[in-house]
Amino acid sequence: MPFVNIKTPEAALTAEQKAEIGHRVTDLLVGYFSEAARPHTMVLIEEVKDGGYYRADEVFTIPAPYRAT
Repeated sequence: MPFVNIKTPEAALTAEQKAEIGHRVTDLLVGYFSEAARPHTMVLIEEVKDGGYYRADEVFTIPAPYRAT
């Protein structure tokens, strides 16, 4: 069973964007594994709260212009 785990800052994506990512990632994997993989493919999108990311030894918070509305 293909399994993809995507972590993104909280509020960076709308529900529609997450659904599109799920569909597109599933289609990508079906392209590699065949249509038989579709019902067994899992795409997990986890939102990490601000302050839960670290980049270059600094706490990362998503800038306001990048938050989904």
